[in-house]
Amino acid sequence: MSDEYDVIVIGAGPVGLFAAFYAGMRNLRTLVLEALPKPGGQITALYPEKYIYDVGGFPAILGRDLVTELYKQSNQFGADFRFNERVESLEMLEPGHLRLATTEGVYFSKTAIIAAGIGAFQPNRLNVTGAAEFEGKGVSYVVRERERFLGRRLLVVGGGDTAVDWSLELRNWASEVTLIHRSDYFEAHQRSVIALYDSQVNVHTQNELARISGSGRVEQAVIRDNVTGEERTLDVDDILVCIGFRADLGPINQWGLDLEGRKVAVNRWGEASMPGVYAVGDIAHPQDGVSMNLIAYGFGQATLAVGHASHFIHPKERVMHGHSSQRKGMKYSPVPGSAQAES
Repeated sequence: MSDEYDVIVIGAGPVGLFAAFYAGMRNLRTLVLEALPKPGGQITALYPEKYIYDVGGFPAILGRDLVTELYKQSNQFGADFRFNERVESLEMLEPGHLRLATTEGVYFSKTAIIAAGIGAFQPNRLNVTGAAEFEGKGVSYVVRERERFLGRRLLVVGGGDTAVDWSLELRNWASEVTLIHRSDYFEAHQRSVIALYDSQVNVHTQNELARISGSGRVEQAVIRDNVTGEERTLDVDDILVCIGFRADLGPINQWGLDLEGRKVAVNRWGEASMPGVYAVGDIAHPQDGVSMNLIAYGFGQATLAVGHASHFIHPKERVMHGHSSQRKGMKYSPVPGSAQAES
Protein backbone atom coordinates (compact mmCIF):
# COMPACT_ATOMS: atom_id res chain seq x y z
CA MET A 1 0.00 0.00 0.00
CA SER A 2 1.47 3.34 -1.02
CA ASP A 3 -0.12 5.13 1.93
CA GLU A 4 1.04 2.55 4.49
CA TYR A 5 3.26 3.63 7.38
CA ASP A 6 6.03 1.47 8.78
CA VAL A 7 4.90 2.16 12.34
CA ILE A 8 2.01 3.98 13.97
CA VAL A 9 2.60 5.10 17.54
CA ILE A 10 -0.62 5.35 19.56
CA GLY A 11 -0.16 8.06 22.17
CA ALA A 12 2.03 11.19 22.28
CA GLY A 13 3.05 11.07 25.92
CA PRO A 14 6.77 11.04 26.80
CA VAL A 15 7.24 7.36 25.92
CA GLY A 16 5.26 7.66 22.69
CA LEU A 17 7.29 10.71 21.65
CA PHE A 18 10.53 8.87 22.34
CA ALA A 19 9.28 5.87 20.36
CA ALA A 20 8.58 8.18 17.41
CA PHE A 21 12.09 9.61 17.68
CA TYR A 22 13.71 6.19 17.81
CA ALA A 23 11.59 4.96 14.89
CA GLY A 24 13.09 7.85 12.94
CA MET A 25 16.55 6.70 13.99
CA ARG A 26 15.68 3.36 12.38
CA ASN A 27 14.49 5.16 9.23
CA LEU A 28 10.88 4.00 9.67
CA ARG A 29 8.03 6.04 8.23
CA THR A 30 6.12 7.01 11.36
CA LEU A 31 2.72 8.39 12.32
CA VAL A 32 1.75 9.41 15.86
CA LEU A 33 -1.94 9.42 16.84
CA GLU A 34 -3.00 11.29 19.98
CA ALA A 35 -6.50 11.75 21.43
CA LEU A 36 -5.57 14.97 23.24
CA PRO A 37 -5.11 18.32 21.45
CA LYS A 38 -1.37 18.56 22.15
CA PRO A 39 1.59 16.28 22.95
CA GLY A 40 2.54 15.23 26.45
CA GLY A 41 -0.29 12.94 27.52
CA GLN A 42 -0.84 12.79 31.26
CA ILE A 43 2.01 15.22 31.96
CA THR A 44 0.50 17.98 29.81
CA ALA A 45 -3.03 17.32 31.05
CA LEU A 46 -2.26 17.06 34.75
CA TYR A 47 1.35 17.94 35.63
CA PRO A 48 2.65 20.70 33.34
CA GLU A 49 4.15 22.57 36.32
CA LYS A 50 5.42 19.52 38.21
CA TYR A 51 9.11 18.65 38.26
CA ILE A 52 10.17 15.32 36.73
CA TYR A 53 13.16 13.61 38.33
CA ASP A 54 13.60 10.26 36.58
CA VAL A 55 14.91 11.37 33.18
CA GLY A 56 18.62 11.06 32.48
CA GLY A 57 20.51 14.32 31.96
CA PHE A 58 18.10 16.44 33.99
CA PRO A 59 18.48 16.74 37.78
CA ALA A 60 14.93 18.12 37.60
CA ILE A 61 12.84 19.39 34.71
CA LEU A 62 9.34 20.83 34.55
CA GLY A 63 6.83 18.52 32.88
CA ARG A 64 5.97 21.07 30.19
CA ASP A 65 9.66 21.63 29.40
CA LEU A 66 10.32 17.90 29.14
CA VAL A 67 7.41 17.54 26.72
CA THR A 68 8.68 20.47 24.63
CA GLU A 69 12.12 18.89 24.27
CA LEU A 70 10.74 15.41 23.55
CA TYR A 71 8.43 16.83 20.88
CA LYS A 72 11.37 18.58 19.22
CA GLN A 73 13.36 15.36 19.37
CA SER A 74 10.54 13.28 17.90
CA ASN A 75 10.15 15.68 14.96
CA GLN A 76 13.74 15.34 13.72
CA PHE A 77 13.06 12.69 11.10
CA GLY A 78 9.73 13.79 9.64
CA ALA A 79 7.22 11.84 11.72
CA ASP A 80 3.58 12.76 11.04
CA PHE A 81 1.39 13.79 13.99
CA ARG A 82 -2.39 13.79 14.29
CA PHE A 83 -3.90 15.31 17.43
CA ASN A 84 -7.52 15.16 18.60
CA GLU A 85 -7.78 11.71 17.03
CA ARG A 86 -8.66 8.82 19.31
CA VAL A 87 -7.93 5.38 17.87
CA GLU A 88 -11.22 3.50 17.89
CA SER A 89 -10.14 0.20 16.35
CA LEU A 90 -7.03 -1.75 15.40
CA GLU A 91 -7.27 -4.85 13.25
CA MET A 92 -4.87 -7.06 11.38
CA LEU A 93 -5.75 -7.44 7.71
CA GLU A 94 -2.94 -9.96 7.34
CA PRO A 95 0.44 -10.30 9.10
CA GLY A 96 2.40 -7.12 8.49
CA HIS A 97 -0.64 -5.06 7.50
CA LEU A 98 -2.76 -3.28 10.11
CA ARG A 99 -5.80 -1.05 9.79
CA LEU A 100 -6.39 1.65 12.40
CA ALA A 101 -9.61 3.67 12.48
CA THR A 102 -9.74 6.91 14.47
CA THR A 103 -12.44 9.44 15.21
CA GLU A 104 -11.25 11.30 12.10
CA GLY A 105 -10.11 8.73 9.55
CA VAL A 106 -8.47 5.42 8.67
CA TYR A 107 -4.73 4.65 8.53
CA PHE A 108 -2.68 1.64 7.49
CA SER A 109 0.61 0.46 8.93
CA LYS A 110 2.93 -2.52 8.99
CA THR A 111 3.33 -2.28 12.78
CA ALA A 112 1.89 -0.38 15.72
CA ILE A 113 3.28 0.64 19.10
CA ILE A 114 0.72 1.33 21.82
CA ALA A 115 2.03 4.02 24.18
CA ALA A 116 -1.28 5.13 25.65
CA GLY A 117 -0.10 5.56 29.25
CA ILE A 118 -2.86 4.62 31.68
CA GLY A 119 -5.49 5.05 28.97
CA ALA A 120 -8.30 7.56 29.40
CA PHE A 121 -8.00 9.10 32.84
CA GLN A 122 -9.74 11.39 35.30
CA PRO A 123 -8.52 12.43 38.77
CA ASN A 124 -10.22 10.69 41.66
CA ARG A 125 -12.40 13.25 43.39
CA LEU A 126 -12.99 13.67 47.09
CA ASN A 127 -16.29 12.47 48.45
CA VAL A 128 -16.54 14.80 51.45
CA THR A 129 -18.86 17.65 52.34
CA GLY A 130 -17.89 20.78 50.41
CA ALA A 131 -15.51 19.14 47.90
CA ALA A 132 -17.85 19.41 44.91
CA GLU A 133 -19.20 22.80 46.00
CA PHE A 134 -15.74 24.38 46.17
CA GLU A 135 -14.13 22.71 43.15
CA GLY A 136 -12.60 25.56 41.16
CA LYS A 137 -13.09 27.83 44.16
CA GLY A 138 -10.10 26.68 46.14
CA VAL A 139 -10.35 22.92 45.63
CA SER A 140 -8.23 21.69 42.72
CA TYR A 141 -6.89 18.40 41.39
CA VAL A 142 -4.34 19.79 38.92
CA VAL A 143 -1.70 22.51 39.21
CA ARG A 144 -1.74 24.65 36.09
CA GLU A 145 0.24 27.60 37.48
CA ARG A 146 2.35 27.49 40.62
CA GLU A 147 2.14 31.26 40.92
CA ARG A 148 -1.53 31.14 41.90
CA PHE A 149 -0.48 29.69 45.29
CA LEU A 150 1.87 32.59 46.07
CA GLY A 151 1.42 33.72 49.67
CA ARG A 152 -1.54 31.42 50.30
CA ARG A 153 -2.23 28.76 52.92
CA LEU A 154 -2.30 25.41 51.15
CA LEU A 155 -3.57 22.01 52.25
CA VAL A 156 -2.38 19.01 50.20
CA VAL A 157 -4.27 15.71 50.44
CA GLY A 158 -2.55 12.46 49.47
CA GLY A 159 0.43 10.20 50.11
CA GLY A 160 2.00 9.37 46.75
CA ASP A 161 4.76 10.99 44.72
CA THR A 162 2.40 13.65 43.37
CA ALA A 163 1.29 14.83 46.82
CA VAL A 164 4.81 14.77 48.26
CA ASP A 165 6.44 16.45 45.26
CA TRP A 166 3.84 19.23 45.13
CA SER A 167 4.15 19.83 48.87
CA LEU A 168 7.90 20.28 48.48
CA GLU A 169 7.63 22.43 45.35
CA LEU A 170 4.82 24.69 46.50
CA ARG A 171 6.37 25.43 49.89
CA ASN A 172 8.49 27.92 47.92
CA TRP A 173 5.33 29.73 46.81
CA ALA A 174 2.71 29.31 49.50
CA SER A 175 2.95 31.02 52.89
CA GLU A 176 2.17 27.69 54.56
CA VAL A 177 1.85 24.12 53.32
CA THR A 178 0.15 21.31 55.24
CA LEU A 179 0.09 17.73 53.97
CA ILE A 180 -2.36 15.15 55.32
CA HIS A 181 -2.30 11.44 54.50
CA ARG A 182 -4.70 8.83 55.82
CA SER A 183 -1.92 6.24 56.26
CA ASP A 184 1.33 6.36 58.23
CA TYR A 185 3.30 5.25 55.15
CA PHE A 186 4.02 7.32 52.02
CA GLU A 187 3.93 5.66 48.59
CA ALA A 188 6.62 8.02 47.31
CA HIS A 189 10.34 7.93 46.55
CA GLN A 190 12.33 7.58 49.76
CA ARG A 191 14.49 10.63 49.03
CA SER A 192 11.38 12.75 48.58
CA VAL A 193 9.90 11.54 51.86
CA ILE A 194 13.15 12.34 53.69
CA ALA A 195 13.14 15.82 52.13
CA LEU A 196 9.51 16.24 53.17
CA TYR A 197 10.22 15.56 56.83
CA ASP A 198 13.28 17.82 56.69
CA SER A 199 11.21 20.67 55.22
CA GLN A 200 8.88 23.22 56.81
CA VAL A 201 5.83 21.41 55.43
CA ASN A 202 3.38 20.53 58.23
CA VAL A 203 2.93 16.75 57.88
CA HIS A 204 0.01 14.93 59.49
CA THR A 205 -0.18 11.20 58.79
CA GLN A 206 -3.18 9.04 59.73
CA ASN A 207 -5.38 12.07 59.11
CA GLU A 208 -8.01 12.63 56.47
CA LEU A 209 -10.20 15.46 55.26
CA ALA A 210 -13.63 15.45 56.89
CA ARG A 211 -15.30 18.52 55.38
CA ILE A 212 -14.66 21.89 53.71
CA SER A 213 -16.37 25.19 54.38
CA GLY A 214 -16.23 28.82 53.32
CA SER A 215 -18.18 31.75 51.98
CA GLY A 216 -17.93 31.60 48.19
CA ARG A 217 -14.38 30.18 48.40
CA VAL A 218 -12.51 27.71 50.57
CA GLU A 219 -11.77 29.17 54.01
CA GLN A 220 -11.57 26.20 56.37
CA ALA A 221 -10.88 22.48 56.29
CA VAL A 222 -11.76 20.05 59.08
CA ILE A 223 -9.35 17.13 59.35
CA ARG A 224 -9.92 13.97 61.39
CA ASP A 225 -7.33 11.87 63.22
CA ASN A 226 -7.97 8.27 62.12
CA VAL A 227 -6.57 6.86 65.37
CA THR A 228 -8.30 9.04 67.99
CA GLY A 229 -11.25 10.30 65.95
CA GLU A 230 -10.42 13.84 67.07
CA GLU A 231 -11.27 16.63 64.63
CA ARG A 232 -9.63 20.02 64.24
CA THR A 233 -10.14 22.98 61.95
CA LEU A 234 -7.45 24.48 59.71
CA ASP A 235 -7.66 27.92 58.14
CA VAL A 236 -6.74 27.40 54.49
CA ASP A 237 -7.04 29.23 51.17
CA ASP A 238 -6.53 26.31 48.81
CA ILE A 239 -6.81 22.52 48.87
CA LEU A 240 -4.86 20.43 46.36
CA VAL A 241 -6.15 16.86 46.09
CA CYS A 242 -3.68 14.19 44.89
CA ILE A 243 -5.39 10.84 45.44
CA GLY A 244 -4.85 9.11 42.10
CA PHE A 245 -6.88 8.57 38.96
CA ARG A 246 -9.62 6.52 37.42
CA ALA A 247 -8.17 4.90 34.33
CA ASP A 248 -9.99 3.19 31.50
CA LEU A 249 -8.52 1.41 28.47
CA GLY A 250 -11.52 2.55 26.42
CA PRO A 251 -11.56 1.13 22.85
CA ILE A 252 -8.36 -0.87 23.48
CA ASN A 253 -10.55 -3.37 25.32
CA GLN A 254 -12.14 -4.28 21.97
CA TRP A 255 -9.01 -4.73 19.87
CA GLY A 256 -8.64 -8.46 20.49
CA LEU A 257 -5.36 -8.15 22.38
CA ASP A 258 -4.51 -10.21 25.45
CA LEU A 259 -4.96 -7.99 28.49
CA GLU A 260 -3.84 -8.14 32.09
CA GLY A 261 -6.29 -6.01 34.02
CA ARG A 262 -6.07 -2.50 32.55
CA LYS A 263 -2.83 -3.24 30.71
CA VAL A 264 -1.79 -4.88 27.44
CA ALA A 265 -0.01 -8.18 28.00
CA VAL A 266 3.39 -8.29 26.26
CA ASN A 267 6.44 -10.52 26.29
CA ARG A 268 9.87 -9.32 27.34
CA TRP A 269 10.40 -7.72 23.93
CA GLY A 270 7.22 -5.65 24.15
CA GLU A 271 5.31 -7.80 21.65
CA ALA A 272 1.56 -8.05 22.17
CA SER A 273 -0.59 -11.04 21.15
CA MET A 274 -1.23 -9.60 17.65
CA PRO A 275 1.73 -9.90 15.21
CA GLY A 276 3.37 -6.53 14.58
CA VAL A 277 1.75 -4.85 17.60
CA TYR A 278 3.78 -3.73 20.62
CA ALA A 279 3.00 -1.93 23.88
CA VAL A 280 5.35 0.23 25.94
CA GLY A 281 5.24 2.41 29.02
CA ASP A 282 2.59 2.33 31.73
CA ILE A 283 0.08 0.47 29.55
CA ALA A 284 2.38 -2.53 29.02
CA HIS A 285 2.37 -5.58 31.29
CA PRO A 286 5.44 -7.78 30.60
CA GLN A 287 4.34 -11.32 31.37
CA ASP A 288 7.88 -12.67 31.67
CA GLY A 289 9.60 -9.53 32.88
CA VAL A 290 9.09 -6.64 35.27
CA SER A 291 6.96 -3.51 35.08
CA MET A 292 8.01 -0.11 36.40
CA ASN A 293 5.89 3.00 35.89
CA LEU A 294 8.84 5.28 35.24
CA ILE A 295 9.47 7.45 32.18
CA ALA A 296 13.08 6.29 32.05
CA TYR A 297 11.98 2.64 32.00
CA GLY A 298 9.46 3.42 29.24
CA PHE A 299 12.21 4.93 27.09
CA GLY A 300 14.07 1.62 27.21
CA GLN A 301 10.91 -0.30 26.33
CA ALA A 302 10.36 2.04 23.38
CA THR A 303 13.80 1.40 21.88
CA LEU A 304 13.30 -2.35 22.27
CA ALA A 305 9.86 -2.28 20.65
CA VAL A 306 11.07 -0.13 17.76
CA GLY A 307 14.01 -2.46 17.20
CA HIS A 308 11.71 -5.47 17.01
CA ALA A 309 9.25 -3.58 14.79
CA SER A 310 12.11 -2.75 12.41
CA HIS A 311 13.19 -6.40 12.36
CA PHE A 312 9.56 -7.48 11.83
CA ILE A 313 9.34 -5.25 8.73
CA HIS A 314 12.86 -5.96 7.48
CA PRO A 315 13.91 -9.41 8.73
CA LYS A 316 17.51 -8.84 7.63
CA GLU A 317 17.74 -5.78 9.87
CA ARG A 318 19.26 -6.27 13.29
CA VAL A 319 16.94 -5.74 16.24
CA MET A 320 19.43 -3.35 17.83
CA HIS A 321 22.18 -1.23 16.33
CA GLY A 322 25.54 -1.34 18.04
CA HIS A 323 25.35 2.24 19.32
CA SER A 324 23.01 5.21 19.28
CA SER A 325 25.32 7.22 17.01
CA GLN A 326 24.34 5.02 14.08
CA ARG A 327 21.29 5.66 11.99
CA LYS A 328 20.50 4.03 8.68
CA GLY A 329 21.53 6.41 5.93
CA MET A 330 23.79 8.50 8.19
CA LYS A 331 27.56 8.47 8.13
CA TYR A 332 29.28 7.84 11.44
CA SER A 333 32.79 9.15 11.96
CA PRO A 334 34.19 8.59 15.43
CA VAL A 335 36.59 11.18 16.76
CA PRO A 336 40.15 9.98 16.07
CA GLY A 337 41.59 8.35 19.15
CA SER A 338 38.21 7.93 20.85
CA ALA A 339 36.79 4.64 21.98
CA GLN A 340 34.18 3.32 19.53
CA ALA A 341 31.33 1.20 20.82
CA GLU A 342 31.12 -2.31 19.44
CA SER A 343 28.84 -2.71 16.45
